[in-house]
Amino acid sequence: MNIQIVLFDGFGELVALAPFEVLKRANECGASFDVEVVSYEEKTDIISSFGLIVKANDILRVENRPDLLIIPGGGWNHRSDVGARKEAEKGNLPQLIYDLHSKGTIVAGVCTGGMLMASSGILKGKTASMHYLAKEELRGYDVELISNRIVDSGDVITSRGVTAGVDLALWIIERFAGANIAAAVESRMEYERRGVIWKNYP
Repeated sequence: MNIQIVLFDGFGELVALAPFEVLKRANECGASFDVEVVSYEEKTDIISSFGLIVKANDILRVENRPDLLIIPGGGWNHRSDVGARKEAEKGNLPQLIYDLHSKGTIVAGVCTGGMLMASSGILKGKTASMHYLAKEELRGYDVELISNRIVDSGDVITSRGVTAGVDLALWIIERFAGANIAAAVESRMEYERRGVIWKNYP
């Protein structure tokens, strides 16, 4: 399974890199995930919200779309000069999210990465979760908001605040590689999953 985490200037470190590590660890426990961090622009060096420079493995493209795309948040609630809110305002990344989703890519958001999903239109009429500081904005996109830590509607998955990225990644492992592998990763990381997962798909 090909999983890509799309980065943009101002992305939140934990919301992007925690899922990356968790999903990579799944391969140590028997999963078969190809996990990459990618840019959606023609550049490889991406600067996080606290100044960490990350080199992208590739460029996000519809022609070579991932099976699953993870969208981190960052900068939304701070109304930062860079980050998720600015990317939503520019519109290029939301359009790409929409195009990938329409071709069959499952899209998952961590924290306010879900606001980029909402601005792309793929959450319209769906049930989702969100960081508490952005809940009211999410409702403005015709989204049913619930408080579960992870909300999985099949082709879109959302999660709440910053640390929920760990739980999101463990849920992705459980859904696509099995509960035993997810439990093994959880044990290796000395982590205990939090919250109830809301699911709405066959």
